[in-house]
Amino acid sequence: MARVSSAPGKTITINYYDVDKKLFLVDLPGYGYAKRPKEQKKVWSNLTESYFLSNPSSDKLCLVFQLIDIRTGPTEDDVLMMNWMLQNQVPFTVVCTKCDKLSKTALKEAIEALKRDWFSQIGIEPIPFSAVTREGKDLLWNLIFSVIK
Repeated sequence: MARVSSAPGKTITINYYDVDKKLFLVDLPGYGYAKRPKEQKKVWSNLTESYFLSNPSSDKLCLVFQLIDIRTGPTEDDVLMMNWMLQNQVPFTVVCTKCDKLSKTALKEAIEALKRDWFSQIGIEPIPFSAVTREGKDLLWNLIFSVIK
C-alpha cells in the first residue's frame, strides 16, 4: 500500500491508509538506517511515542509490526522500541524484511537465531517477508484480519 523508497528514512510523517472503513494501517517514521541528524530522529521518536500514548484511538490499536532487516537483526533502536512496547503493553510482532536477499538456508538460520536470541522469551514468532517476492504477504494479511474486531 505504501510506496517503498530505495533509501531508508523517507517516512517523516504519520501516514494513514484506510483499508475498509474498519481498518486503518498506519505507517510511522522509521529510525533504523535513516541518514538523518540526531535531532530529526528525536522528533520522529517523539512523534511515534505521542502516536501510541496520546492518540484518541490508541485503545483500538490491534497490532504493531516491528520491521527488522533479517540481514542485520535487531538494531539498538529496534531493541529499545520493542522493550518500550513490552513495558507499555503495546501488542506487536516482528516482521523480518528483505528475506529475498538471503538463501533459503541462510534465511532459516537467521530466523532460528532471532527466535533463540531475541524472541523465544517473549513468545514472538518472527515473520519472514519480502516486498520483492511477496513472501509472507498472505500470512501478514491473515494475521491482520485475525486481530481486528
